[in-house]
Amino acid sequence: MGIGGCIALIGVGAILTFATDWHSDSVNIDLVGVIMMAVGIIGIATFTSIARRRRAVVSETVVQRDDRGAGGGFGGPGSY
Repeated sequence: MGIGGCIALIGVGAILTFATDWHSDSVNIDLVGVIMMAVGIIGIATFTSIARRRRAVVSETVVQRDDRGAGGGFGGPGSY
């Protein structure tokens, strides 16, 4: 489940908890909404922690050529 699915779970759970006044004898709709919001929050936390670990660390290596005293070659010292 991606981050979009987690946000959808939080949104649907909030709607069920705060925006509806349905009553059922067998199912507590408010509790179902709270559970959906909790699962969405746990999913976002898990997704972001996994995404943070997958992020690659890129290091740059700079190679410099020193032409000041490099001798050799056919043209004399330092010629290229």
